[in-house]
Amino acid sequence: MLWTRLAPEPLRGGGMPAQPVTVTWEVAEDEAMRRVVRQGTETATPELAHSVHAEVAGLEPGRTYWYRFTVGDAQSPIGRTRTAPPLGAATSRLRFALASCQHWQHGYFTPYRHMAADDLDVVVHVGDYIYESRADPAALRQHDGLEPRTLTDYRNRHALYKTDPDLQAAHATFPWIVTWDDHEVSNNYAGDGPSSGDRSVFQLRRAAAYQAYYEHQPLRRAAAPRGREVLLYRSVAYGNLALFHVLDTRQYRAGVTTCQPADLKDGYCPVALDPRHTMLGAAQRDWLMDGMDRSAARWNVLAQQVVFSPHDGDTGPGRRFGTDGWDGYAAERSALLEFLAQRRPSNPVVLTGDVHQNRVYDVVANPDDPSAPLAAEFVGTSISTNGDSAPNTVHSLPDNPHLRLRNANRGYVRCEVTPERWQTDFRIVSTVRQRDATISTLASFVVEDGKPGVQRA
Repeated sequence: MLWTRLAPEPLRGGGMPAQPVTVTWEVAEDEAMRRVVRQGTETATPELAHSVHAEVAGLEPGRTYWYRFTVGDAQSPIGRTRTAPPLGAATSRLRFALASCQHWQHGYFTPYRHMAADDLDVVVHVGDYIYESRADPAALRQHDGLEPRTLTDYRNRHALYKTDPDLQAAHATFPWIVTWDDHEVSNNYAGDGPSSGDRSVFQLRRAAAYQAYYEHQPLRRAAAPRGREVLLYRSVAYGNLALFHVLDTRQYRAGVTTCQPADLKDGYCPVALDPRHTMLGAAQRDWLMDGMDRSAARWNVLAQQVVFSPHDGDTGPGRRFGTDGWDGYAAERSALLEFLAQRRPSNPVVLTGDVHQNRVYDVVANPDDPSAPLAAEFVGTSISTNGDSAPNTVHSLPDNPHLRLRNANRGYVRCEVTPERWQTDFRIVSTVRQRDATISTLASFVVEDGKPGVQRA
């Protein structure tokens, strides 16, 4: 899937005439584009902001290609991509990056500069690709005006983020697997309702945000908006090595509900313990369980948005679990944990973003007993959100014995997967206030095939 958008004036609506334009694409076996193996045309329409989503067939699996787009005498830079191995084929290695949470105003997208120089097969982005906040005059670099609410607003906000040279480099170097979280629309929204305000007005806003997201991401036409909805959850296979179950934990979730401390039940708001209070919705939950149950992959990967493992936020003798992550939907999480315990899909690994911290959890049915993990969870820090926060690195917490790492540096997560083991490297930058900041590896963790517990590398 090759993506581009025609936008000579990207921050002012695109600057294109209100008519369709024919775009030619080429795919070559060499960077100089001399050995072109596939070419074709797409029609970029004003209805989709003159974006192009070209689905190219007939390429060889498991190899690198280069591509470009042409309109008249205008030609795009040359991009590089890589096809996946054949479905079910023996695959010896997969290397990918996990990224999330890139706030334009909080810092430069420096981690992407280092990511683009890495040896990767794919980038997995699990949400908060843009932020919807208004311009902050005191910020390192400013958003474009007020909080977006219309289709034009969201198009301009996506276009602003796409002007970042390091983000451009990462997109031009690797294929991406993307899914959204809340800030692509509005902070902490759930389903078709806002965190506050008029529901009918919000539904129009959500539809505009969803369309702009599709227009600006490398998504297949199957994900094109249908009315006010977008079918975003899907599976992506890498041979017989890994199957990514890409989730959408925003579009179908029940509303977030808070409660008073006196109403807590073992630290949870009562609604979180109601099986009807869903994060995924019934159709997506059934699809996920069926997909893991049928999977023949060595590693089953949940690429999703919010922290899956329980996390007690009360440092005292009591307990208090949050409401926006899976702690707010504990009954549905318990159903998934019961599925993992009974059906035993091969090597489940959860990938997460959202909290702007590097974290590692042993996924357990009972957080008070971390001796029998069912899966591993790797939480990636933000690309830039919250800026240069204090690292506060810990490797264990008394109230969360299943937590193996917590750290607040900025960066990305690099994973190398083989049939025998999974290694996760937490890559952190020295600062996001400078484009040329250095990068290092904070810590590395390993999961061995058939042993779901996390080990320090």
